[in-house]
Amino acid sequence: MKPIQLVLNVLWLVFAGFWLALGYIAAGIICFLLIVTIPFGIASFRIATYVLWPFGRTTVAKPDAGAGSLIGNVIWLIVAGWWLALGHLLTSIPLFVSIIGIPFGWANLKLIPLSLLPLGREIVDSDQAFASYR
Repeated sequence: MKPIQLVLNVLWLVFAGFWLALGYIAAGIICFLLIVTIPFGIASFRIATYVLWPFGRTTVAKPDAGAGSLIGNVIWLIVAGWWLALGHLLTSIPLFVSIIGIPFGWANLKLIPLSLLPLGREIVDSDQAFASYR
């Protein structure tokens, strides 16, 4: 990990990451309690780790994701996705107002599509995501 990524991740953790990860963990626990939605709980815990420490990593579409991911994303959107997206939006507002937090506010807004439609995405290191283009 590059030193700048470490600094950004620590600042992110303090100002936004911890609270957002708690939201994803709560959604994951609820999904595990409902048993049928355990795959959504797994996805929620996976995103919680990404939200805690996002710099130096990115998400890419899984090439083998099919109709199951599409159907799952629709269910996720209705059950938990829009709540989590709202959390990202509300967290970004004070970050934008603080001026210094503007980059973190933008990072929060960039996480909204992932919070709405997480299935069929994979979290990878930033270097790995672009390896096929070299």
